[in-house]
Amino acid sequence: MSLQQRLDKIRQPKLQSVQQTAVVLNAIEDTLRTQNSEATPTAYFAALLSLLGQYISVEKGIVNKEVAYAVVYLLDLVTSHVSAPLLRSKFPQILTSLAPALTHPDAEAPLLRASIGCLESLLVVQDGQAWALPQSASSPRGAVGGLLALAQDQRPKVRRRAQDALDKVLKHPPPSPSLDHPAADMCAESSLRALQSAAEGTNNKKRKHKAQKEEQGHEPGLMHALQLVKTIAAAENGWPSKKLDPLCAVLLNISRGSNEFLTMAAFEVFEIIFAGLAGQSSSAKLPRLLGAIKELQPSQNDSQLLPPWIAVLSRGHEVAAQIEPQDTFDSLPELFDMVALFLSSSSHNIRISASECLISLVSTCIPDSVLMDSSIMDDKALEGIAITLRELLSVKYQTAWVEVFNVATAAFSALRWRAHPLLKSVVQIVGDLRSNDAFAGKKEADAVLSAAIHAMGPDNFLATLPLNLGRPVAGQTGRAWLLPLMRDSVSNTRLAHFRSELVPLSETMFQRVLNHGEREKTMEVKIFETVVSQIWACLPGYCELPLDLQESFDQSFAEMLSNLLYQQPQLRTEICKALQNLVETNKAIAELEGDDEDIVRQGRVTKEDAAKNIQYLSGFASNLLAVLFNVYSQTLPHNRGNLLQCINAYLSITPEAELMETFQRVATMLDEALAESLAEHEKNKDVKWKRQPSSEEAKNKMPAVSHTLMDLVITMSVYLPRDSFAGLFGMASKIIQRQDDPQLQKKAYKLVPRLAESDMGRIALEERSAELQQLLLAASDKTSPPAKRDRLSSLAKLIPFLPKSDLSFIPSILSEVVIGVKEVNEKARTAAFDLLVLMGHTMSLGGTVINSKVPHMPANAPSVQANLEEFFTMVSAGLAGSTPHMISASITALTRLLYEFRTNLEQETVVDLVQTMDLFLTSNNREIVRSVLGFVKVCVISLPTELMLPRLETLVPNLVVWSHEHKAQFKAKVKHIFERMIRRFGVEMIERCTPEADKKLIANIRKTRDRRKRKNAAGADNDGEEAPEQRKGRFESEYDEAVYGSDEDQNAEDSDISDDEVLGRAVEKGKAAKQKGGKQYIVEDEDEPLDLLDRRALANVSSTKPSKNRAAEGTKKKVDMDLDGKLVFNEDDDDEVMDFDEQGMFNGQEPGDGTLEGGINAYVSALKGKDAPRRGEKGKLKFSNKRSNTDDEDEMEVDEREVASARKQVQARGGGKQKPVRRALGAEKTRPMGGGAGGIRKQQKRQFKHGLQANRGKGTRRHDSNRS
Repeated sequence: MSLQQRLDKIRQPKLQSVQQTAVVLNAIEDTLRTQNSEATPTAYFAALLSLLGQYISVEKGIVNKEVAYAVVYLLDLVTSHVSAPLLRSKFPQILTSLAPALTHPDAEAPLLRASIGCLESLLVVQDGQAWALPQSASSPRGAVGGLLALAQDQRPKVRRRAQDALDKVLKHPPPSPSLDHPAADMCAESSLRALQSAAEGTNNKKRKHKAQKEEQGHEPGLMHALQLVKTIAAAENGWPSKKLDPLCAVLLNISRGSNEFLTMAAFEVFEIIFAGLAGQSSSAKLPRLLGAIKELQPSQNDSQLLPPWIAVLSRGHEVAAQIEPQDTFDSLPELFDMVALFLSSSSHNIRISASECLISLVSTCIPDSVLMDSSIMDDKALEGIAITLRELLSVKYQTAWVEVFNVATAAFSALRWRAHPLLKSVVQIVGDLRSNDAFAGKKEADAVLSAAIHAMGPDNFLATLPLNLGRPVAGQTGRAWLLPLMRDSVSNTRLAHFRSELVPLSETMFQRVLNHGEREKTMEVKIFETVVSQIWACLPGYCELPLDLQESFDQSFAEMLSNLLYQQPQLRTEICKALQNLVETNKAIAELEGDDEDIVRQGRVTKEDAAKNIQYLSGFASNLLAVLFNVYSQTLPHNRGNLLQCINAYLSITPEAELMETFQRVATMLDEALAESLAEHEKNKDVKWKRQPSSEEAKNKMPAVSHTLMDLVITMSVYLPRDSFAGLFGMASKIIQRQDDPQLQKKAYKLVPRLAESDMGRIALEERSAELQQLLLAASDKTSPPAKRDRLSSLAKLIPFLPKSDLSFIPSILSEVVIGVKEVNEKARTAAFDLLVLMGHTMSLGGTVINSKVPHMPANAPSVQANLEEFFTMVSAGLAGSTPHMISASITALTRLLYEFRTNLEQETVVDLVQTMDLFLTSNNREIVRSVLGFVKVCVISLPTELMLPRLETLVPNLVVWSHEHKAQFKAKVKHIFERMIRRFGVEMIERCTPEADKKLIANIRKTRDRRKRKNAAGADNDGEEAPEQRKGRFESEYDEAVYGSDEDQNAEDSDISDDEVLGRAVEKGKAAKQKGGKQYIVEDEDEPLDLLDRRALANVSSTKPSKNRAAEGTKKKVDMDLDGKLVFNEDDDDEVMDFDEQGMFNGQEPGDGTLEGGINAYVSALKGKDAPRRGEKGKLKFSNKRSNTDDEDEMEVDEREVASARKQVQARGGGKQKPVRRALGAEKTRPMGGGAGGIRKQQKRQFKHGLQANRGKGTRRHDSNRS
């Protein structure tokens, strides 16, 4: 930012604190105008110096704090723009004037910060002669001393400003042969002295208050001193080499404390020192620093100081390995032995630090030159490391075996193929430990063995630890557990080992399975099958950049793999992945950019070797593709993924002549299949009804041959030469016109996006753009619903190839794309939105739209220039559509376009658009208004405030009308729009525009917001309490659902387009959701856990978080009753209500007869007794009318058989059914005695009153207890 820009901000102050500065600046500028002086930085500088002496001096001190701050602040701004010679000449004068401000006890932080800025600008321009002056009040060294004092000030902003000034001064040394700044020694000495003093003060304080733990916490003085040391160490050439030894001693002493913040700060200083030493100019200081650190080795049992010392040592050698890799490697065995001794310590922290240091050393200090071309001394050094690793696996270090395993894993990864035979004994020891069933560290041992397999290769590894499966050796156990490790670890090895060892083993195991016959499989047979599958699961690793591809992958091996693809469907995934790896790994090496090759990271395969391997594999491509095509046609669609990827890999390396021959065969077969399918369709055209297959049948049904062949054509299209594209497009044009097979038409539309993936395909699309435009336009009315998404994708791929001289294709497809934004399929809608935006960007680039070429346009229609306003005019034409669906789609399309191009449109166009939508808001059609609401929301959140404020007077009344509509979430949508308007334009403005009858909506929004604030505040205060039950659904509250929700969950009638789709966020949210991954929950009963062995357990796995059971709205609650069955309405004084306490006691006793056993019997009787309810027909509850014997001991017992006999006798006498007899007028009503049940009469129920009647007065009307 220039000086004038900074001064302009001061001339128009927005803050109260800058007003005094503006006054001073105006006074200076008035003076300059009076003197007819030009307003240059030098003129400002001279005027400010004269004012500085008036308001700050040694004799008077600070005369006026506000004016003094304004003067110094302006001087800070101007000084950096003044020439260096002038600043050097005025340095004593300025320093003398600023000294009172820097040393005055009443100086405030703003004045100090501005003064520090002046000193910084002055010190940066000083030359070597000025820095050679001794330290005094008017010398640069004296000014640096003042900055060092301020760098430890208690005020954080002053301290930070002083440290930044020191950092800038030290990073701009004067021209001299010395690497360090002239003031670097002074700064280092001063800061080191301050650090030592602060550390001693802290130690004395701890010793003095040893019993008081609260005194050992925060140490601000020590933290400030460490920050100052860090600032000086981060200078251009780092910490001065003469001061390294005492600094390391102090830092290590600080690291041994219990304050983790101080320890971290000390480590940061070490990190900065090492980072500074990584440069070539400062690398001479590194050996001295490493020597000083080694000499400060603490006691072997010091668990506080030893871990940080080891960490610093590790970081130092990591930097040294970057500067002097060979020298560092030569010293590695000695250092490795020294650190390895700490693994025998009883302290866990020391062992962890030592293991991490060893891992760092083997990972960073072994150069690639040692691995590729080692000398005798290098071999001895590696042998020394291997011997130390072997010793670490002895009983002496048994407590640290977990850490040792981590070190061994890192050693295998670093040594790579050199690990054999150096670490052969380590493999043997770890393998024996892993084979012991009682060994607890199997996970760590597996990591070591996996690294060994990857580094040594499976051939060398299995020579040390054989599988012992095919021909087991006596006394040795089988190691089938190695196969999963090999599957995950084998890479960049010799394919011949798989052919010579694992293939015969697989044949042996498979023969044992065949020998079992068709009998029921035993556990042993299942184990053999598992071993076979695990062996072939290792093949993809063997084929990942093999070292002997041309020797091992011959015709016989290819034939064996082909036979397995035909005969063993369960092995197709592994074999296809292996064949694919052969091509892709070699292509990755051959296509590396640059001439410098990293042979170690390339797996000892050069770019030339990789190119030869690809050339060799291309000879097998034609035959392998024939096999893969046949297998592909015999595989169900959901299992074709791996096959298609493998086909794609081999198509990329197939020679052009063979590829064309293959394409011709597939194209011929496709033509025949299309003719057969067309004939079959004509044959079955008159069939009125055809049985639809079930979902299981459709899943296991092979697709039509034409579908399979079309998949292969699309896959091959990217690799075809240009002269074959004519036939390819001709084939696609025939299929696109067919409506009898929607899935085939969908596949044909995928051809254009597929071609756009390659350079050759894009060239072909550009050359045949006009032909493809006509083809797609002619097929617009024949597109089936499943193909619409792919058709929109094809249209989008043609837009970039449109010539600017003729953009008539855009208006030709515009109506189809606009209708597409209302598609039912979400992906089709997203494709339509993306295509709309793409067409808008194309129109914004300019060009000519020839309207005479647009369908349904007159031949003499004039051409127009392409721009955004013209594109919006085209889309707006849909607002005059004849159907509400078309109008709604046009509004939705305009919404998306407005959001995308709101900053590029002319304001007049936007105003007209908003006015038009304001009229549509008064429509009576819900579909139209639903789209208009989305448009209004976009306007509210994205358009400028000055454009929207005049529209609120008409927009708000028209909008609030729909707040009374409850269908399709109109009320929630309108409420959300009002919330956004209130948030942006203010509640007073919205309330003023709202009709009086609807102002309750504004009040409701206010209450909702206040309630939410109170709820959040209560939640913050009650963090320790149980969280309240969350609202069931996708969102936490109705407000969030109104803001972020969409109507996609509703039925088809109320369906709507989500805001994320309109605003272009649907794709990003989908990707984020896939990356994040879904959560799954187990729904189980509170009383009984879920039985995972039950076959129905999968039904209890849900993708939504289960909520607590709540009573459904509108359901009746169970009412309270007393012992007589009377209703009770919250009457606490009713003694007859059964009141159980929290322990389940009633009146202080157990329910039942008062004993625990009685309570249990009463509970069992209530559930399973004679009077308990029973489930009858259709699950209805039925209650028994028979009274239990325990109710009345004097009641006569009636045998059920006697009752049945009596019923038969009555029915025999004709008394089974009584004829209805008309009662005479005035006669008494009579009842049959037996009720048609043989004379057995029910006992009358006793009189009862509900709870409300029981409390009525005596004078109330009595109810007849016998009334039925």
